[in-house]
Amino acid sequence: MLKMTDVKKVFRTDLVETHALRDFNLHVKEGDFVAVTGPSGSGKTTFLNIAGLLETFDGGRFELDGQDVSDLNDKQRSQLRNQKIGFIFQSFNLIPDLNLFDNVDVPLRYRGFNAAERKKRIEHSLDMVGLAQRMKHLPSQLSGGQQQRVAIARALAGEPRFLLADEPTGNLDTQMANSVMDLLKEINANGTTIIMVTHDAALAKQAKRNIYVLDGKVSEVGKSATANHAHLAAVQ
Repeated sequence: MLKMTDVKKVFRTDLVETHALRDFNLHVKEGDFVAVTGPSGSGKTTFLNIAGLLETFDGGRFELDGQDVSDLNDKQRSQLRNQKIGFIFQSFNLIPDLNLFDNVDVPLRYRGFNAAERKKRIEHSLDMVGLAQRMKHLPSQLSGGQQQRVAIARALAGEPRFLLADEPTGNLDTQMANSVMDLLKEINANGTTIIMVTHDAALAKQAKRNIYVLDGKVSEVGKSATANHAHLAAVQ
């Protein structure tokens, strides 16, 4: 589904050269749920941006769903991103003046779906996250957890092959965070591959795999909740 081999990313200024990723290796299989943790500045965000085809990289090989994306131009990356990737952000990124239906509709319009197809996808995705009865509400009329569910519905409406979630519970209290995590696990159980960046070790333990990123490299933590907790406690 996603395979990075010796991927490198360097940010350069006139005075400084920063190696954000160094020989970054990761293989994510279809149907996996991977939690990515690590300290600030470790390369997590850079990895997520490259995985989402939002940034290019400077060396190595990256295959997405069996396709080598190394030499794609901006238009090709954009097309592939729109077809196969859904994004969930910490800040929800909902448009305050649009109701839930129209918020979910925005990316579908860019995809060129007709009105009937968009309506079907919007209603189905909002039903999946438990908000079908509130599709005419504005974001301001919802709790933080409900707003994040709308953001998830917006990502799901495009029927992506996998979801990239950047701190999806970072702005939520514990109860709401667990509710969103339960929803992500349900989505994963239905076959969607998920990669989630999080600082919350307790939520990371609920994923199928844990990846720890440090100094631009990957450390596979594994599936054991006990071992994972011990590892995270030791390195954080």
